Amino acid sequence: MRDRLLIANGQGFWGDSILGPVRLVREGPIDYLALDYLAEVTMSIMQKLKSRNPQAGYATDFVKLLDRILPEAHDKGIKIVANAGGVNPRACLGAVVDLARKKGCKGLKVGIIEGDDVLPRLDELLASGEPLRNMDDGRSLSTIRQRILSANVYIGAPAVAQCLAAGADIVIGGRITDPALVSGPLLFEFGWTTTDYDRLAAATIAGHIVECGAQCTGGNSTRWQSIGGWANIGYPIVDARPDGTFWITKHAGTGGVVDRSSIVHQLLYEMGDPRRYLGPDCTADFTSAIVTEDGTDRVKVSGVKGGPPTGTYKVSISWSNGHKAIGQLVVAGPDAVAKAKLCASIVFDRLALDGVTFADDQKTVELLGTGVCHAGIVAPCEPPEVVLRIGVKDPDQKKVDRFGMEIVPLVTSGPPGVTGFAGGRPKASEIVSYWPALLGKDKVATTVHVETV
Repeated sequence: MRDRLLIANGQGFWGDSILGPVRLVREGPIDYLALDYLAEVTMSIMQKLKSRNPQAGYATDFVKLLDRILPEAHDKGIKIVANAGGVNPRACLGAVVDLARKKGCKGLKVGIIEGDDVLPRLDELLASGEPLRNMDDGRSLSTIRQRILSANVYIGAPAVAQCLAAGADIVIGGRITDPALVSGPLLFEFGWTTTDYDRLAAATIAGHIVECGAQCTGGNSTRWQSIGGWANIGYPIVDARPDGTFWITKHAGTGGVVDRSSIVHQLLYEMGDPRRYLGPDCTADFTSAIVTEDGTDRVKVSGVKGGPPTGTYKVSISWSNGHKAIGQLVVAGPDAVAKAKLCASIVFDRLALDGVTFADDQKTVELLGTGVCHAGIVAPCEPPEVVLRIGVKDPDQKKVDRFGMEIVPLVTSGPPGVTGFAGGRPKASEIVSYWPALLGKDKVATTVHVETV
């Protein structure tokens, strides 16, 4: 059993800077590199890609990243844990193994975790009495069964630890929880049991702090004017001990900041009940954490308490909920606000003349530049130009497309000052909505598979 473990997180979401993980590998010591690619809507996108191509459905950026760091990470003994498998871990496994062979990484072991994708089992689960009710409004999933795009269970640390125990140097999962990318390696390396709730709670909090990458090292900070080195901002590293105590830090010489404020701000991110933060492995009491600065860019977290988890997994379900279209116009010159409001009225009045109407709650009209992002906070003003952002949503795709045809004509048949239109005529796109549900843990079984290069 190790007495210390360094776990860095180099990816806060699919689309985060590729320089984060590259620099973590090159600029200092780490034992593990965690990479988080998934969000709720991402799963539906991946499921659509897989339906068109059986070899798609995973985060292709993950393979592109490995193309840059794999030989160096392998030589340094850095293990990699990612949820890049999306809805097709097998295809991701194949792509990574092929890349490793091309790079000459002989002996590298690549593992996958399967079992989180319950989309093919939905009818079976509903028939067995699992209603998969919407946690927000109580509706049964059967009410939208034919419109479901993806359904994935949030898997926790034991599955990651199991894959590591099978020898994997790279662990590829599907819908692994964000904190499990950190708590899984800690569970495995420190030899904790699944009932070490205080330690698992500490690991959950550590994973929660670093899950958004540089957001805990100065990114998105209200103190942005005093933070330097933005181009070279450091990504976070968890420096953990077997008793559950850990420090958050970053590589020396990098930009950004790690202090009590940056860590506490991230602790509050996506927070429900702070005394009972629910995860698949435990419940964590965030209020028990003692957060103290312990040197430059180094914050200690200790004293975390936890309890047993619930008997259910959370299920992330996405479903098709109609169509939408949004267009934008730049309106400039004197009386820009009044002219932009008139433009919006013209669009909907012309649609009504053609028999196309939308309910008020199915329309949006925003005048960017007049304080709409923080309505009621910023004092009203008369700007020299505004961006009119106008959109609709409706189950009928034809109605939405018809809306898109009435924006461009304002350039010549509206008030003066309509000077900018970009992106072409807005077309209807599918609305993907989120359906959170619970599923009994006895209905889910995960498996691991490891291949050697």
